[in-house]
Amino acid sequence: MEVVHHSPGKSLRLSRLINPVSGRTFVVPLDHSVADGPIASAPAVRDIALAVSRNGGDALLLHKGRMRFLPADVLRGTALVLHLNGITRHAPDANAKVRLAEVEEALELGADAVSIHINMGSDTEAEQLGDLARAADGCARWGLPLIAMVYPRGPRMTDPTDPDLVAHAANLAADLGADIAKVPYTGSPVTMAEVVRSCPIGIITAGGAPVAGRQLTRTVSDVVASGALGVAMGRNVWASPDVAGTVRLVADALHLPATTPTAGDIPARAPSRPDRELAAVHRAPAQT
Repeated sequence: MEVVHHSPGKSLRLSRLINPVSGRTFVVPLDHSVADGPIASAPAVRDIALAVSRNGGDALLLHKGRMRFLPADVLRGTALVLHLNGITRHAPDANAKVRLAEVEEALELGADAVSIHINMGSDTEAEQLGDLARAADGCARWGLPLIAMVYPRGPRMTDPTDPDLVAHAANLAADLGADIAKVPYTGSPVTMAEVVRSCPIGIITAGGAPVAGRQLTRTVSDVVASGALGVAMGRNVWASPDVAGTVRLVADALHLPATTPTAGDIPARAPSRPDRELAAVHRAPAQT
């Protein structure tokens, strides 16, 4: 990754996103409720946020309205990323992400960064690219890091994990001014390393379909081996019956790969009603 000289404000905020021990980052998106509906009951979502903060998650990613309900402990100990766009799965075109927030709102909410989702190859790609470029301009003006989630996704995309497409997505983010690109994992540390080498900004991989235990730690270890900046895992975290344990498992595999713990018996999928299983989220003691 090339050395990029940021403004003092952006550099400071980026340092909150990156774990100082490993130089990598573990982002947990909780923005799914806009697209898909509630991921859990309101109290359970608060418990999930606390479990992420207390067990090694580096950043939480949410929409602006949900940020109002975060516990104070989370606000003090975990970086916050404001997500700027979205669409529901009920829309005529669920790939047509629309702008829902502005960069300036991130400052008002105390967020450390913003993110925006682009579906490369979708029918509304042009509008989404314009939103990304404008977000990059605003982030440069206000000193906020920008995470561009660029996915090969649309009627002309048959394999979103194709290394050539993933490399195109990552470099698209870089070319339009993002500081970090979030892209699909190619499925192989060898091909993912090629994507990383092609791109001048840090890359984090999307979590993908729910997995667990040794498969989860193996995936994270492969991402580390590729040289990527880190991982973003949403469903693998909030759909787990042991959120705290899953966060700690991923954090250890990402930040302390030489001492990755035994995977245990965390199931790949939670039961169909996440608010029942997540109401009793285990919360380990805060890390000091």
